[in-house]
Amino acid sequence: MRIRTAAVATTAAAGALAALTAVPAQAAEYTSALKVRGIQYDAPGRDSNRCSTGNTDEEYLTIKNYSSSKTVNLKGYVVKDAAGNRFAFTANHHLQPGDYVKLRGGNGSDSDKYNVVYRDNCNFMWNNDKDTIYFHKPSGSRADVHAYTKRGSDPDGNGYVAFHK
Repeated sequence: MRIRTAAVATTAAAGALAALTAVPAQAAEYTSALKVRGIQYDAPGRDSNRCSTGNTDEEYLTIKNYSSSKTVNLKGYVVKDAAGNRFAFTANHHLQPGDYVKLRGGNGSDSDKYNVVYRDNCNFMWNNDKDTIYFHKPSGSRADVHAYTKRGSDPDGNGYVAFHK
């Protein structure tokens, strides 16, 4: 009986390990008050990354503080895409419980009042067909990860995908 029990336990452990490794990275839940609420990955209109007349500011990522009691400073957090493009929050930007910020492309004035931070880069960061968003804490550990595809994640085709409500 012991050999059989050990074999069953080994098989069960192997199955559990296979189930854990089969889960895609974006399905993991990370312990963080800050999460990616959604992304406007395809700016409305024809894409133009001209700094003066382009529409990169219409491409944005919304980060929300889902804590009911904790204010979180974004300074030190990093957003990356699958190709390694990145943006680091270098200034203090405090998100009260339930508050959010839109990280926009293009140039502009960061504003706590209007909940906006600009990447000060006129190139588009997010791919229009598919991409992965990596959101890291100042410690380097992951705060949130989401993958999207135009066909699978955006059924109405408006270029926006919501991840957390």
